[in-house]
Amino acid sequence: MPFDPASVQSQLAALVARHGRPGRAWVAFSGGRDSTVLLDLAVGLAPQLGIRVAAAHVHHGLQVEADAWATHCRAVAAELGVDCRVLAVDVDRDGPDGLEAAARHARYAALGSLLDEADWLMTAHHRDDQAETVLLNLMRGAGPRGLRGAAGSRRLGRGRLVRPLLDVAATDIEARAAERGLRWIEDPSNLDTGRDRNFLRREILPRLSGRWPAAARQLARSAARATEAALVLDEVAAADLAGAGRPGRLDLAALG
Repeated sequence: MPFDPASVQSQLAALVARHGRPGRAWVAFSGGRDSTVLLDLAVGLAPQLGIRVAAAHVHHGLQVEADAWATHCRAVAAELGVDCRVLAVDVDRDGPDGLEAAARHARYAALGSLLDEADWLMTAHHRDDQAETVLLNLMRGAGPRGLRGAAGSRRLGRGRLVRPLLDVAATDIEARAAERGLRWIEDPSNLDTGRDRNFLRREILPRLSGRWPAAARQLARSAARATEAALVLDEVAAADLAGAGRPGRLDLAALG
């Protein structure tokens, strides 16, 4: 059974109440299943939320199909009645952190530069993505700040990055796509288990879920608890700093 769009609408309405109505809500639209579901959902919810929706597709130029994917995204956006901005980026294929990290950096830099003041960028990261992020950060030896995973909302450029599907399971997104009869593209690089995230997605999480069916949900819950712990640590650190001197001066003894 697909998820209830009303739950996503409630999340977005809460963000509007907290941060104000966005000038424009851009959907990061790769053309894949998850972002296609998000764009379709955002267009359907836009009238109730009083927001303007547009799509932004990043053309990485890393696959031979990249031009065709951009054409597909423009066509799907046109069918939904929204504009689609295609952003071409140059990815450093020889970067020290690897191709995935370089592509991600280029992607967010391009999308962040697109945002005007108060604009939103909505991405289709879901619960299973959050679980993968927590596992990746565990393997890197992260502390509370790293284990909180992806934030549901944070500043990006002059606007705000919003992830309204973080509480939604990948299987529910798949069901929604089938129910709506949506069409999307498949990136062959997602099959490459030589990449860490794909390895977790295709080899590790299915085995964890086979043993513990709620594995992804529990990992996401741990991320939420780590977020709470990190916030408390930040508050304590801020209080300690405030009591350790005055502007321009720092009492090191007070910090001891």
